[in-house]
Amino acid sequence: MSNAVPAPDSGPDAGAIWHYGDPLGEQRAAETDAVLVDRSHRAVLTLTGSDRQSWLHAISTQHVSQLPDGASTQNLSLDGQGRVEDHWIQTELAGTTYLDTEPWRGEPLLSYLNKMVFWSDVAPGAADTAVLSLMGPRLADQAVLDVLGLDTLPNELTAIPVESGGPESGFVRRMPGGPAGQIELDLLVPRAESAAWQARFVQAGVRPAGVWAYEALRVAALRPRLGVDTDERTIPHEVGWIGGPAEGAVHLNKGCYRGQETVARVYNLGKPPRMLVLLHLDGARELPSTGEPVLAGGRVVGRLGTVAEHVDLGPVALALIKRGLPADTELATGPEAAVAASVDADSLPPDDEVGAGRRAVERLRGR
Repeated sequence: MSNAVPAPDSGPDAGAIWHYGDPLGEQRAAETDAVLVDRSHRAVLTLTGSDRQSWLHAISTQHVSQLPDGASTQNLSLDGQGRVEDHWIQTELAGTTYLDTEPWRGEPLLSYLNKMVFWSDVAPGAADTAVLSLMGPRLADQAVLDVLGLDTLPNELTAIPVESGGPESGFVRRMPGGPAGQIELDLLVPRAESAAWQARFVQAGVRPAGVWAYEALRVAALRPRLGVDTDERTIPHEVGWIGGPAEGAVHLNKGCYRGQETVARVYNLGKPPRMLVLLHLDGARELPSTGEPVLAGGRVVGRLGTVAEHVDLGPVALALIKRGLPADTELATGPEAAVAASVDADSLPPDDEVGAGRRAVERLRGR
């Protein structure tokens, strides 16, 4: 479209559409109507072979050895110290496992997976697949269902093929939708067919939106992004990636995998050193950048992640800050710490969580 504005080359979405001239209007439409965001810059990998599920189960954090056909989940790869290296959305469909991840992690993740094959019957590969994300309460309307060739939308974290050509024609996956009435879908289709799909949705009344809208709503929902809201020290507990398929990317009742010792120790006996929170940025004429330090009283207490302009909340950001920092702490960030920031109290994790191991120790001590 002629009014499409490209995303900044310096940002994580270089090559994507930033907005179509009205980024705040696009956000509002995502909350009240239906929008389509082209996220085809994401990398998509496939795994085939009879051992693919058990093999991936052994080298990742999620319980995927018996993931049923059509199921989707988050998953991670950790280093030996339990720090996050890769995060992806995983879908099992018709004998193929699909992994979609950040644009810059596609090749490194594929390289790692190939190195881990050894004698297993599994073949990792890169897919020429585009990811289109749809958001809004109107996605269940008949006009949208007709484009997808479906009678009804799938359940959350479930994928089904579109049209009648089977999975090779693409599939639609329903993601957790957040607030009541909100729907979020991912459509994965052959890249060569992406433009035709987008045209059909627009004809059905779905409004094109840029990644600005997608990112702003993701920030408000406190959903972290690999390499933007995480750094080289991030462990899953800090950003909420702990739990089963519906809650996170780490399953706590599965066999050994790289980094599991750290995951278990922090979960059972301690608390992570940092926490992911939502920051409100006050009076920011120019938004600060991802990676800039967050300061309290002149001391560094965290780092900025995704920074966004939200249609209702104004300038906001995700940040990893020192755990236990009171919500009313006066913070500053940006160049020369010129931007005042405050923690959204509702984004703080519960302060009274006690790990299973710590509870057992306290019971033994009679507390």
